[in-house]
Amino acid sequence: MNPENRTIAQIFWILRVGVAMEFIGHGALGALHLAPTWTSYFAVVGISKEAALRWMPIVGAFDITMALAVLFYPMRGAVMYMAAWGLWTAVLRPLAGESAWEAVERAGNYGAPLALFLLAKGGTRSWTAFNHPVALEEKLRRSIGRILQWSTVLLLLGHALLGLWVRKPIFVGQYALLGLTGTWVEPLIGAFECVLALAVLIQPGVGLLLFVLAWKLATEALSPMAGSSIWVFIEHGGSYAAPLALALLRQKRELPAPEVLRRSPA
Repeated sequence: MNPENRTIAQIFWILRVGVAMEFIGHGALGALHLAPTWTSYFAVVGISKEAALRWMPIVGAFDITMALAVLFYPMRGAVMYMAAWGLWTAVLRPLAGESAWEAVERAGNYGAPLALFLLAKGGTRSWTAFNHPVALEEKLRRSIGRILQWSTVLLLLGHALLGLWVRKPIFVGQYALLGLTGTWVEPLIGAFECVLALAVLIQPGVGLLLFVLAWKLATEALSPMAGSSIWVFIEHGGSYAAPLALALLRQKRELPAPEVLRRSPA
């Protein structure tokens, strides 16, 4: 396997694992924890609290099923559904009265599966098939790169403004674990994340993207450390996959791209 093919295979698996983590985490929160805040999201579509508690394990189990599907056979239809579901569950938050930045901060939840859909679609029109790409034409490479870039920018910007603008209370407890207290903490960290988002937008270099990955892993790890379920950390798999996949894509951008996307068996 030449370096180009190896890189595409690595990106393919990074996105598959990241999307699977997202749906496993989300599914476990519904199936195992009956997340209380979810009842307000069900209420957006007219489902009562009692009915929501009955539906949560079913929705959670289906999410986990989708996660297994994307790991073992990522059908085009299933991956597109996952992108749409990730977007819908993110949008439900502002529809339920939360800040709009909550939906922006979850850009990895819909950006990563959308990038995976483009990467896996190949030349087939079948929604029940998938292609294991071994090379990318330049136009497709640019499209995937833009999706991953904007996903990374938005997830950083959303998290930044939840601290800088919204002053999300849960952040106070998380930063306190590091000994960071005071009214200046959330605005300062938020401003730093705004700078990171702008840097990724202007020049997403490999080193910068790897730093963003480390930053997201570290900041999201504060959530279970502060008492939240470990599944909350796992649910952000798309937020880890997006900058890492983009870093690999950028690392090999100087390689000549073949003109067609060739198909190979899974």
